[in-house]
Amino acid sequence: MNPGRLIRILWVFCRYRLDTFLRLLALPAGIRLLLAIAPWRLFPQPEASRGERLRQAMEELGPVFIKFGQILSTRRDLLPEDMADALKHLQDRVAPFDSDQARAIVEAELGADIADSFSEFEQQPLASASVAQVHGAKLLDATAVVVKVIRPGIEKTIRQDIRLLYLMAKLLQRFWAEGPRLRPVEVVADYEKTIFDELDMQREAANASQLRRNFPDSPLIYVPAVYWSHTGRRVVTMERVSGIPIGDTAALHAAGVDMKVLAEKGVEIFFTQVFRDSFFHADMHPGNIFVDASNPADPQYIALDFGIVGTLGPSDKSYLARNLLAFFRRDYHQVAVLHIQSGWIPEDTRVDEFEAAIRTVCEPIFAKPLRDISFGHFLLRLFEVARRFRMEVQPQLVLLQKTLLNVEGLGRQLYPDLDLWATAQPFLENWMQQQLGPPGVLRSLREHLPDWAEQTPEMPQLVHDALERLASDQSPVQPQPTLASAAPRLRLWPLSGAAACAGGALIMAEPSLQNWFQNLPVSSWILLGAGTVLFLCGTNRSGH
Repeated sequence: MNPGRLIRILWVFCRYRLDTFLRLLALPAGIRLLLAIAPWRLFPQPEASRGERLRQAMEELGPVFIKFGQILSTRRDLLPEDMADALKHLQDRVAPFDSDQARAIVEAELGADIADSFSEFEQQPLASASVAQVHGAKLLDATAVVVKVIRPGIEKTIRQDIRLLYLMAKLLQRFWAEGPRLRPVEVVADYEKTIFDELDMQREAANASQLRRNFPDSPLIYVPAVYWSHTGRRVVTMERVSGIPIGDTAALHAAGVDMKVLAEKGVEIFFTQVFRDSFFHADMHPGNIFVDASNPADPQYIALDFGIVGTLGPSDKSYLARNLLAFFRRDYHQVAVLHIQSGWIPEDTRVDEFEAAIRTVCEPIFAKPLRDISFGHFLLRLFEVARRFRMEVQPQLVLLQKTLLNVEGLGRQLYPDLDLWATAQPFLENWMQQQLGPPGVLRSLREHLPDWAEQTPEMPQLVHDALERLASDQSPVQPQPTLASAAPRLRLWPLSGAAACAGGALIMAEPSLQNWFQNLPVSSWILLGAGTVLFLCGTNRSGH
């Protein structure tokens, strides 16, 4: 860690008297005494409000701290109103850097003078955020675009702050009893990857293109087009769009926007991205979202800034959906079982004890009307319970949790009576039905059958090897089969017949599967049939 950077952080902490915020924490008496006699007490109390002091400090410390402030600005259920209002300015009103530097970066990245790439390039930036600023421009054919340019020298500052975060994470992991369970070093590593990905404008352009393909002509959200000929690692050029900033609730009300529909659409967009696409915009603070209010009764989101996206694997996605549905239905036993099956809780945990602990926390919360339940507070209480059962932090879910909290905070800001639960439950139930019902089975068959067909030439050898292993496991003197030992064999043939009937029905119901089977080579049919017979005979001989 650069000592100069650490000294600067301490200087900013003292200059803005951020020690006053520590009074809100339940600290031990000894630490409170040290804080009372610390050097920052020599600094005069600034005249600015506490919210302004916090905003100015985060802005002065750079992108890592600005990002944290952006997250806090959407959590009005966790922060006082004055602090949330002050931090809101971090979303798109960070002090800009010199426009001549921006032009120089664009020219260096595109390998041409500004005049050879754009017919117009506005000197005054349209917006300035933590890692980049945006300039309006026009292409040579007069198409209106925006040009996003990375801040000069920002990578060095971020590396310094990341080293500081690693130091703090290692200290937490070593000296705090909860450190190993929370895995802070892994969380910082995940955040490091996320923020450095955000510095690559070509990656952001690719993210935007993917999201645009995921929502073609969608009434929910519009994603601007990317101009790849004017995009590089430090510069991205995109279609210029207009709308009302989603944080300007006064303008939205003046335009007659149905705020309930707008808030619910935000929730639907999030769950669609997570569960349908496994690819979600993970930086949904108000500075990155406009609203098309041309149809106030059916407003449309306009997404901006695609530097941070998240993905989920199939297993995490399935467990997450099943956990949420179990919570909606107050099936605490299922919640406990899913946590253990997913590996989030140690496998030696007693299900009944974990179930009782979850019930104790959740029942008082669910006694309130669902619209009065904050998902953020609910997660915090749940994590408190899970801590007792040695639940480990899942780094792959941290970004998702942060995004979900942002979505809820934004939705409640638009429509205070937003019922996140009621909006999400029908979507999740439909998604689970699609995954576990016939459509999901057919989709899985379409995806895997070609791979299975390619493996059929190896099947006889695999079956032969399996039978040899079964034979070698048998003892010289075979015991007389009992009803219990024979039961698996007796059940095998009916189950095989049932599976064959079900498979036949699925094939008859799906024309594409019929065509695939009709075009399957004769050799594959012979190998599949031989493998099935060998497997059944081997199972019958082995008594398993």
